[in-house]
Amino acid sequence: MTDAAENRGLLSALEAIAADTGEEGCTLGEFVDALGERAFGIILFAMALPVSIPFLYGVPQIMSLPMMALSAQMAMGRDEPWLPARFKARRLSKAGLDRMARSGRKWFGWLEALARPRLSFLSGPSAERAIGVIFMIFCASILVPLPATNTTPGIALAIAALGLLTRDGLLIIAGLILGLVWITLLLVFGYAMIDIAKDFLRSLV
Repeated sequence: MTDAAENRGLLSALEAIAADTGEEGCTLGEFVDALGERAFGIILFAMALPVSIPFLYGVPQIMSLPMMALSAQMAMGRDEPWLPARFKARRLSKAGLDRMARSGRKWFGWLEALARPRLSFLSGPSAERAIGVIFMIFCASILVPLPATNTTPGIALAIAALGLLTRDGLLIIAGLILGLVWITLLLVFGYAMIDIAKDFLRSLV
């Protein structure tokens, strides 16, 4: 596999990797290596999708822990996410990569039409460390035991992750603002919401 995916958008990178991969496929480690620094954005985006689904209890809380670990790696300045060896050794088939590229283009083709590299300093190493810290806060808020507390931070993470992998500073800003507004509301009204939830649960007993 070559580095043909360098400096491309997400969908173009996936298409390039699929085209460059032989019939034997590639390992997950090779896939991450080909994506380079964008691997953080792609993995976080993929995990944020189920987290964004409202009233899906259990799954968001489970997802938030590995997302928090990845965010911590960003905050520590790692260039690429660390994955256990047993995960890195898993193979992705050529057919699976081709399907991923086709489906991505079909369903998310609008992304490359809207997103473009801008405000590039926000996707640089120093900014990513700060963003990693903020992502950790977003992930922690997902663990709050209240209905639908996963949806807003999940969407915020997905938007900002898309910004990272497309190097679009405006998307990063949009995601961070959404998430920080949510955190502020949670801090201001969180205790009241918890009391309301407790009263509701008591009424069911």
